[in-house]
Amino acid sequence: GDQWTRIVTHRFTMELAAGTIDRTGVLTRYLVQDHRFLDAFVILLASMVASARCLEDRIEGCQFLAVLTGKENTYFERAFVELSVTEEDRRATPNANVTNRFLNLMTTVAKDGSLGERLAVLCVCEWTYLCWGRLVQAQTERKDFCCFEWVDLHCGDYFEGVVEYLRRLLDQEGARLDEDGREACRQRFLETVQL
Repeated sequence: GDQWTRIVTHRFTMELAAGTIDRTGVLTRYLVQDHRFLDAFVILLASMVASARCLEDRIEGCQFLAVLTGKENTYFERAFVELSVTEEDRRATPNANVTNRFLNLMTTVAKDGSLGERLAVLCVCEWTYLCWGRLVQAQTERKDFCCFEWVDLHCGDYFEGVVEYLRRLLDQEGARLDEDGREACRQRFLETVQL
């Protein structure tokens, strides 16, 4: 709906791809906040992997965990150095309201949510990234790694496969759930989109 469109066509994504984003203000604030999601997101993804129904359903999730804790985390570390953001700067920066809401949602669902609810939140997080990544990929300026590598992490064949995997598992789980279970997943999906 409208909220999904606002997420994937946000001015931030267009300026990021064009390389015109305010690096010291907007990009730095964004990366500090987004990096705070990483730990909670890893916990949520790991909880989904642990509660998946079989090894086959776990393998791609485990591989994606390795990307998040390897290549993506390394991107953050390199970007913080490039942008002169110290660990002290990051610690001194308070969480944005939306960051607190996302962290709360991810940790709550990881702890108390069903497999379907975990997948619903994961799908929104990664599917929205893929949608904006696809939208800007072709026109992404290749001069500033802080900009283009963030786009690259969220589009292309590998990331398309991650989103397809999460959506496939959510569809499979939805087919197994009763009406109450499907409604709980739908509510988590919508809650995540609204953040």
